[in-house]
Amino acid sequence: MEPKLHRFRNNASAIRYGNPAWEEAREHHLIGLRIKVADHDRLVEEGGHTFVNLCSCSYLGLHNHPALLEGAIAALRREKVMDVPISRVRMQLSIIDELESRLSSLFRARSVSAITASAASLAVLPLIASGHLSDGEPPVMVFDKFCHFSMNIIKPICADETQVLTSPHNDMNFLEDVCKKHPRVAYVADGAYSMGGCAPIEELLELQDRYGLFLYFDDSHSLSVCGERGEGYVRSRIPGDLSPLTVIVASLCKGFGAAGGVIMLGPKEHESILLRWGGPMAWSQKLNTAGAGACLASIDIHESPELGQLQQKLRDNLALFDEQVETEQKGDIFPIRLLVTGAEERATECSGRIFERGFYTSAVFFPIVERGKAGLRVMLRADNRPEDILTFCDVARNTVYVD
Repeated sequence: MEPKLHRFRNNASAIRYGNPAWEEAREHHLIGLRIKVADHDRLVEEGGHTFVNLCSCSYLGLHNHPALLEGAIAALRREKVMDVPISRVRMQLSIIDELESRLSSLFRARSVSAITASAASLAVLPLIASGHLSDGEPPVMVFDKFCHFSMNIIKPICADETQVLTSPHNDMNFLEDVCKKHPRVAYVADGAYSMGGCAPIEELLELQDRYGLFLYFDDSHSLSVCGERGEGYVRSRIPGDLSPLTVIVASLCKGFGAAGGVIMLGPKEHESILLRWGGPMAWSQKLNTAGAGACLASIDIHESPELGQLQQKLRDNLALFDEQVETEQKGDIFPIRLLVTGAEERATECSGRIFERGFYTSAVFFPIVERGKAGLRVMLRADNRPEDILTFCDVARNTVYVD
């Protein structure tokens, strides 16, 4: 009997339909750029073209904050080594313990660091699939249709442990029907989605209370942006301790401004399982000294009034943008806006012309978005200059919506 292929991924199809758009992007000089930092938020190409990057995930502008740069340098001087290249389950620098203790306090949840958020997902999701982060019995795993690629790519591995389903986006009726049919269900979703919008946290928590639903979120795009302590959209909406049936993963490279990823867990025993059997977590890959030092410096900012000031600057810039340009995300607290063009070739053409005017936007197309729904992704930051936002909006109106 021939094995059934392409149940969860199909490279041949994705590359066949998606590669022409990537070639368009290359021809419009939108990929493969080689740059240096010119001045604050200005970047300059090798050829001398200076531009503002409106696709940076550093939503609070912490990526070049002097305190984070000094934190990285200070950690290197203190530890006198970039890393100890051995599996962390065997040994690790004590600075990692310091970091994880402070992250746990900041986010009000047992926190484990990882080299990236993607590595964290690769570590955690198969253990959820096998039931080793719950009662030992594999749950049916339901992935939201709009899950980020870093989670979707793990579907085949999870499917080797349990049944895997894909739900329509944010469809709570679909999810509840699965919960009624199966005694154990796990749901995998983004907290804030990379193309805008968010998960219905309150409804999901109700399903968890009613059916024992296991919840896994990647909340990379809202960490630092949301919450009084920058704990992110999901964690800020979960009162009290984190449930043993909830795991939150987030990047420490985006709004947090530093390096690596974080896994927020409930029970302590989950941590030992993760470090022994969590794939990348058990290999000699972990946050290096400079990354840990930058993270500690970012925590200092998150524990100070500066965090609220930066969050307010971001909200002000979002409001300014929303006054100028209509998008489906208008009024969202999240910093992502999508200017829809429809056709892939128009997205790359518009992005290329806007780049010539000094603003880099990301042309997004299939398989990043559904076919026929291509557009320009704009990602705003606290350190964007208001005059740049106004200029960009004027350029976008006369390129995307008028041409």
